[in-house]
Amino acid sequence: MTAKKICFTLLFLLSASPVFAETPASLVSGYAADAGKTTPGFTPSVQRGQAFFTREWGISQKMPNCTVCHGKNLKVDGKHVVTDKRIAPFSPAVNSERFTSFSKVEKWFKRNCTEVVGRECTDAEKADFIQFVSQGV
Repeated sequence: MTAKKICFTLLFLLSASPVFAETPASLVSGYAADAGKTTPGFTPSVQRGQAFFTREWGISQKMPNCTVCHGKNLKVDGKHVVTDKRIAPFSPAVNSERFTSFSKVEKWFKRNCTEVVGRECTDAEKADFIQFVSQGV
């Protein structure tokens, strides 16, 4: 095989390799590991995640908690209270694209935590939240 054919074959194989997406479990593990640096023994909790999701933060009258836009049923569409835009279901069980990109997850945590919670969320809160949503509650 010539060097040109070898290079072409290698380029083809590299371009054909799958793009590795995140999973809810890998995101939870990553956030939990980071949370464990400041809270040794941290373990993600569905109960804390649910409490975070339903808590009345009091920062915004229009968006006092996550359920205002996302609803209480994580398996159905939500609707943004200000823009009226559809929000795809939170549950990865019905929305296979949810929690598959670290950069998208970070983008939305930053935006939503700032608007609803009044600050950026901690790694522990992110781990708890994704753990809750992933359980399909």
